[in-house]
Amino acid sequence: MEFFNKLALVLVIIGALNWGSIGLFGLDVVAFLCGGAASLLSRVIYTLVGLAGIWCVTMLFRGEEDTGHAPHTT
Repeated sequence: MEFFNKLALVLVIIGALNWGSIGLFGLDVVAFLCGGAASLLSRVIYTLVGLAGIWCVTMLFRGEEDTGHAPHTT
């Protein structure tokens, strides 16, 4: 489960950086590197980033016992 959490976070970060480059520079890095926004590879990456975003939303609602980390003590 920890592997999926880290993979999802990496994909969400990639998506955030891509959206940042679109907003700041008008450059879609994924499309640029993969042969256009409509290419199969770009669409696969966009889909994986979207699924990772959904996975990260579920991370917000999971308890600490599901994270694999020791609980915090005060």
